Amino acid sequence: MPILTLSTDFGVGSPYVAAMKGVVLSINPAATVVDITHAVPPQDVRYAAIVLDDVAERFPEGTIHVAVVDPGVGTERGLVLAEIGRQRFLAPDNGLLSRLAARTRPSKIVRLTEPGFWLPDVSATFHGRDILAPVAARLSLGLDPDRLGVPQDRLVMLDWPEVRQRPDGIDGSVLWIDGFGNLITDITRAMLADHWAWDRAIVRCREGRVEGLSRTYGDRPPGTLVALVGSSDRLELAVVGGSAAERLGAGVGDPVELRWEAGLGLGLRTD
Repeated sequence: MPILTLSTDFGVGSPYVAAMKGVVLSINPAATVVDITHAVPPQDVRYAAIVLDDVAERFPEGTIHVAVVDPGVGTERGLVLAEIGRQRFLAPDNGLLSRLAARTRPSKIVRLTEPGFWLPDVSATFHGRDILAPVAARLSLGLDPDRLGVPQDRLVMLDWPEVRQRPDGIDGSVLWIDGFGNLITDITRAMLADHWAWDRAIVRCREGRVEGLSRTYGDRPPGTLVALVGSSDRLELAVVGGSAAERLGAGVGDPVELRWEAGLGLGLRTD
């Protein structure tokens, strides 16, 4: 039986989360429900898209992911089932699945139009409970996804800043900020693969400047601003024992510049 995950902006401890779980378990008492996060900033579809893109691939084949960050709930925006890779996703069609779909083309998209698989009474403000949760539970019991509605050609896609690679460095931006105040960028480990001299990297964001990439946070003294490739395989800026976001006054979308400069010789490597 597939795992079923939940990702929302409802807030930690929200009764809305419990309501969705109650619906799932009422239909499939044997369901395994895993919380990815309920701490997405309110109505922040872009943040949720990044979370799903980072986390979903860690789950087993066949996992059903339910994501509810839905500023347009009750409007004409669609609700969809998308099969991406070897997993299934249920979400509003508002760009929430756009990073996943940009990386791996969906093999199936179905717009949810068949109310026979929803709860009998559908609130205009809680489609996560009344539509997505019962559909997910029925899928976990083996329901054919083609019965859920009508085929759809494509998903709504959000625009994402383009990372620019150049001979002397890379221009990116802050993609998101984690709970520690670390600035996670859209510059990936793969983009750095051709540059062996990571000790010669200069990283700048706002007024912050870091010479060389550290291997981990503890390599430098407390209070030091550092740059490193974190567990998401993305370049990040962090303050050892503190918050880079607060130190630099930085936010999502702020430019991050990486340049290769001779003569630093810090000897710091991340591989």
